[in-house]
Amino acid sequence: MVVNPVKVDDLDELRRTVDDALTAAGWPAPQWYETTVDDPGRGQTEQAVKAGVDLVFACGGDGTVMSCVSGLVGTDVALAVLPQGTGNLLAANLGLSTDLAAGLQVAVERGRRLLDVGAVEDKYFTVMAGMGFDAQMLEATNETTKARIGWPAYVMGAARHLRDRPMRVQIRIDDRPPVRRRARSVLIANVGRLQGGVTLLTEAEPDDGWLDVAVLTPRNLRHWLALGWAVIRRSGQVPQLEVFRGRRVVVTSNRAQPRELDGDLISPGRQLRAEVRPHALWLCVPQPEGAPDLAVDAQGAGERGEQLIEEARRE
Repeated sequence: MVVNPVKVDDLDELRRTVDDALTAAGWPAPQWYETTVDDPGRGQTEQAVKAGVDLVFACGGDGTVMSCVSGLVGTDVALAVLPQGTGNLLAANLGLSTDLAAGLQVAVERGRRLLDVGAVEDKYFTVMAGMGFDAQMLEATNETTKARIGWPAYVMGAARHLRDRPMRVQIRIDDRPPVRRRARSVLIANVGRLQGGVTLLTEAEPDDGWLDVAVLTPRNLRHWLALGWAVIRRSGQVPQLEVFRGRRVVVTSNRAQPRELDGDLISPGRQLRAEVRPHALWLCVPQPEGAPDLAVDAQGAGERGEQLIEEARRE
């Protein structure tokens, strides 16, 4: 169990709940590792792998999960997500929200799926990497507001940057000629679901060996509204949105831009390079079937998880 103590209200209560539930399921008590400011989870995960564990629980926000992923890529050790906080993108794609019971049950039921990941520098992402507006939105979102109202806080952060000027970008995908656009955001995605359960990229699959590249080009508020409405309605055609697909993607901007991986900010830069690592991560999922949507049966897992915790408490 790799846990970010800052994201947990009552760490002792969490430990009791997790230990008791896993014991009730016939599992041994987990080893506990706490993250630090200097090491947000990768080192603890690598230490756990060396100790011979079969599974690592990532308990925290986006940064904790991303750090654990980086420590597990290429190993046979699976990742289970116990989301804390408000902005966990991988948990959103698994349909887990902040449901501790569902996260535990998903792991206990041993549904596993071998996923692709994206590599950016020495880090990895499971959901998406982004440059431009999406990272600006994260940067502008207040942590206190997130804790109080949840994912709608991102809408407030986004509103501050709707009228910002676009960036001039060159996008090179594999060995094809570069594409040049005036874009507000470029997203390089492994799966397609955003915060709040909104699906932006309906064709993105987590284990197809490809990265989907979304280029958002709205120029004014009317364009943003049209784009957002089409995404919410899951329209077949979304205005001001172009989608490409490749295995290696290099996005170069005319000026330094904020950047993010799986909802966690990384250092700004003029370039974002991503490459797919096919079938590199075992992930605990509600159902191991090959459907593009990773959230299949998440609600059922949550209900069964609540029963597991209740049984553990009675014992």
